[in-house]
Formats: sequence, C-alpha cells, structure tokens
Amino acid sequence: MNDKILKIGIISREDYQKRTLAIARGEYKPKSDEPKIWFESLQSIAHVLSSENRELLKIILKNKPDSLQELETVTGRKTSNLSNTLRLMARYGIVKLEEDTKSIRPIIMATDFKVEFGLNTPSG
Repeated sequence: MNDKILKIGIISREDYQKRTLAIARGEYKPKSDEPKIWFESLQSIAHVLSSENRELLKIILKNKPDSLQELETVTGRKTSNLSNTLRLMARYGIVKLEEDTKSIRPIIMATDFKVEFGLNTPSG
C-alpha cells in the first residue's frame, strides 16, 4: 500500500458550525488542500491517535488480519475493545471496516497524518 496522508484540522465546535453554514450558504468554498477531517482539540486527536492506537495501526499494516478475531490473537486486545477503537478510527477515515456475514476486516486508509491549525480559521 502506498502511504496515504490524512490531513487533519483543529477548529472549535463554534467555528466548525460557522464554517459549515458558510459553505451551505455558498459564502465559502473550501480549498482543495484544506483538511477534510476536523477535531475540536489536540487532546481529541491524541485520544484517537494515541500511542496504543498507532501501534494497533502498525500491527494491522504488518499482519493484514482478515478478522477482528485474528487481530485479537495478534494484539491480545479483546474483540469488543478492538471493534470500538476501529469504529472510532473509521469515523475519521483512518481505517475502513469491511464487513461480511462472518467477520469484520480492518483496512488501513491512512498511514501518515498532517495536522493543521492556526488562529485564523477557514470560515469565509
């Protein structure tokens, strides 16, 4: 898999709402190089991309497990814990969970992360 950079932005909830409304009204057009994923704080990013979770991503990249049960065997983490963690990461586009009738297979969608933030927010 080629490295895929996921661009992440930090913006307050209030500014995110203003930005979203400006986009909806046609007053602001996001630039193509702007982040597509937004977090409210560095702490929220740190929660999703904690050391433990980054290690989990590396294990998935290396072992390419076909199911959460297989991942449980490799990591020692319970399937329910893995499922919750991976579903959170899936919400942000970090992983994709391919589900069939028997199992859920995690696929890494981003291997590198670029965090952008500043005092001036892109809200139009």
